[in-house]
Amino acid sequence: MKHDSIDSVPTQRLHLAAAYRLVAHFGLDDSIFTHISARAPKDEAEHGFLINPFGLRFDEVTASNLVAVDLDGNIIRDDYGQGINAAGFTIHSAVHAARPDIDCVLHTHTVAGVAVASMRDGILPLNQWSMQFYNRVAFHDYEGIALDLAERERLVGDLGDAKVMILRNHGLLTCGGTVGEAFTLMYNLERTCKAQVALMSSGAELNHVSNDLAEFTAQQYDDATKERGNPAVPDPEWEAYLRLALKLYPDLSQ
Repeated sequence: MKHDSIDSVPTQRLHLAAAYRLVAHFGLDDSIFTHISARAPKDEAEHGFLINPFGLRFDEVTASNLVAVDLDGNIIRDDYGQGINAAGFTIHSAVHAARPDIDCVLHTHTVAGVAVASMRDGILPLNQWSMQFYNRVAFHDYEGIALDLAERERLVGDLGDAKVMILRNHGLLTCGGTVGEAFTLMYNLERTCKAQVALMSSGAELNHVSNDLAEFTAQQYDDATKERGNPAVPDPEWEAYLRLALKLYPDLSQ
């Protein structure tokens, strides 16, 4: 996808800004809190990442006002001038430092996500959406607001090689080899949580599937999306989301 007006915008900044706008568009944001991060272009920060400036709503994030920060918390570029949220740095720096395969980390506090994160068993394999995540979700116990840098070791230890994590009593986290993969995982995870809360609130008798069928379906998802996190492989679903973001919010490329 090419647009003359955005050819000069670094791809990583454009895609990350689009993810912020899409999270706001679909109602997954939480005031000025929670974050999406992506590895910074090497000419900006060799081992750093991009993240939203503190104080901006997600619908105000643009490609140029994203903050570049290194893994020690040193600000490398901050056009907005307000720094970043310390809790966001704790979580996102932990994953970027420990997982070289991960390009993007997305964290949300939605009503449905927090509700499921507060349930002992987490996601239940009750439908096709949820079976995508069957036995593929990591858990991290709540330790309070994530301001203690020592929590990073425990968080990445719990994450392991997973791309989806439930932060117990807190919210949801997805990781991707690309911004598109992390966003799509979160979008599907959020719908899974919404469906689970709706089902459990209905009082209707639940129609459970077997563990074997749940695993079979999860493997089907794995097979269908195995190249999604490879930046060299086209991702039609993310490209469709990106077109939507640029159509509705062309200022994100500024």
